[in-house]
Amino acid sequence: MIDYDRLRRQQLLREAEGYLDLVTSCADEFPLQPALRDRLAERALTVLDSIHTEGLDREDLLYLRGQAYRVMERHHEAIQCLAETVEVNPDNLHTWLALAWCQKRIGRVDLAIESLEEALSVAPDHAIIYYNLACYWSLANNAKLAIAYLARAFDIDPCYRDLVASERDFDAIRHHSSFLELTSVIV
Repeated sequence: MIDYDRLRRQQLLREAEGYLDLVTSCADEFPLQPALRDRLAERALTVLDSIHTEGLDREDLLYLRGQAYRVMERHHEAIQCLAETVEVNPDNLHTWLALAWCQKRIGRVDLAIESLEEALSVAPDHAIIYYNLACYWSLANNAKLAIAYLARAFDIDPCYRDLVASERDFDAIRHHSSFLELTSVIV
């Protein structure tokens, strides 16, 4: 027999995810006006609020709620939801990345670094973690660790070299000799 409550919850989760996809899918190239962005994220939250949570695995619900707050730049609320999400499932790399991203936005680079160090235990071979750690250590004015993590990101995925020139997080170490050596192109 079909579990209609479970099916309906899944439909609502997908609907909320769809609203957030509308906000984020082309945000780098074509960001939405804040009012429209927030309206779509609020709609996602309204849908999430309508989900009957009894017997529901809370991970998806908490994660999507955290993402809605994140896109609205309500970082403290996003951190609360995302921190609960990692308590439910500490093995989700995307949650750790979103949590660290929000922590950075509230000026807590130390917490962002801690979150990504935890993420390394989940996904030790993902270049994005090393790249973000390099960014955050640069912001913390620790060139040695920033360069070490950046080198590891390049080893895993050389495509990350293409991001360095436009990454403002590296401005603090951009003229450091080891950074220049690592990021120079060898022909």
